[in-house]
Amino acid sequence: MNFFISPAFAEDIPPLMDGPNPLLQMGLLVGFLIVFYAFVMRPQRKREKAQRELITSLQKGDEVVTSGGIVGRITKVSEGFVVVEVSDKMELKFQRASIIASLPKGTIKAI
Repeated sequence: MNFFISPAFAEDIPPLMDGPNPLLQMGLLVGFLIVFYAFVMRPQRKREKAQRELITSLQKGDEVVTSGGIVGRITKVSEGFVVVEVSDKMELKFQRASIIASLPKGTIKAI
């Protein structure tokens, strides 16, 4: 009985496939990272930059909306806080970061 495979039979087995090209896999990974940056990271950074510019440009008399939906006019600006007049003789103090939008002048009177 022959316990060894003859070399002729061993040659009939097709070679195993190597798998996908590693350069192609790296290219796809880099492509996905570029798409992720273009559609997720870049717009987020633009929004953050616009919010920072809004917060630094706040001035007395600006009409603003807070993150809680409160609409009012800024009466006092300090380093970390703003005082917002929400109605006659009623003022609320907010952190600058809680201001999410600046409204055009005269918006409060139109409401």
